[in-house]
Amino acid sequence: MVPRTLPLPWLDRAGRLSPLKLAVFLAILAPGIYLAGAYSADRLGAKPITALLHGTGEWTIRFLLASLAVTPLRRVANWPKLILVRRMLGLGALAYAAIHLALYIVDQNFVLTKVVSEIVLRFYLTIGFVALLGLLALGLTSTDEAVRRMGPRWRLLHRLVYTITALGMLHYFLQSKIDVSDPVFWTGLFLLLMGWRILQRFGVPSRPLPLLALALGTALATALLEAAWYGLASGVPASLVLSANLDFSGVVRPAWWVLGVGLLLPLASLLRPMPVRSPPRAVPAA
Repeated sequence: MVPRTLPLPWLDRAGRLSPLKLAVFLAILAPGIYLAGAYSADRLGAKPITALLHGTGEWTIRFLLASLAVTPLRRVANWPKLILVRRMLGLGALAYAAIHLALYIVDQNFVLTKVVSEIVLRFYLTIGFVALLGLLALGLTSTDEAVRRMGPRWRLLHRLVYTITALGMLHYFLQSKIDVSDPVFWTGLFLLLMGWRILQRFGVPSRPLPLLALALGTALATALLEAAWYGLASGVPASLVLSANLDFSGVVRPAWWVLGVGLLLPLASLLRPMPVRSPPRAVPAA
């Protein structure tokens, strides 16, 4: 029996080169190549392993969110071919998460007993490890064969991606300590993507006005999330954090960046190409 070779990631199902898949594949490789190059060139500061840990963790979150963005974008922008890269993005997130764990083991000097005890005793490490196990389960069942074999259970299992992403976000927040601007921004995007799914669940069409309301609501939720986190974690008054969103003399707060990304959805809805309809068939005369 001749073993089947793995399909090249830049080919479509017909075996032809897919520019979209090739571009996404290279985009997934790029951060890893950059981080490896920066490490080799000694450009990651006094704690290079820590910098690599943070970098791989952040890219895990980014690729997870990118995979969750595929369905909204393909429907809002009428871009059906985007579905071709969803699996690749999810596997990319899994790869960076696995490297993230491997780097943590390196950071602990390969003392596996310490690694295990830290994961068990530190809550933020526990939820991060649970998220990694969930990603691994999704990755192992991402093949076409697994879809056929599992049937309806496959869809049920892969809905865990929402819980996994939420756990990853919480892990990101807890390890960020003082400045949580980046976790707030990425969590805001997660809320945007989940908000779109909720609208779909209730039958709200992906038209400009509902999408505009979604963008505004998500930006407000992001601002409230940031204020709540700082209030609970460090005792900073929520009013002070919220007022910072109206001060443009300094750093632009995450809520505004989330709003900017969210506004791309109604814009895409306005600009999306309309599906081409086939002309009606001529009815032969009686």
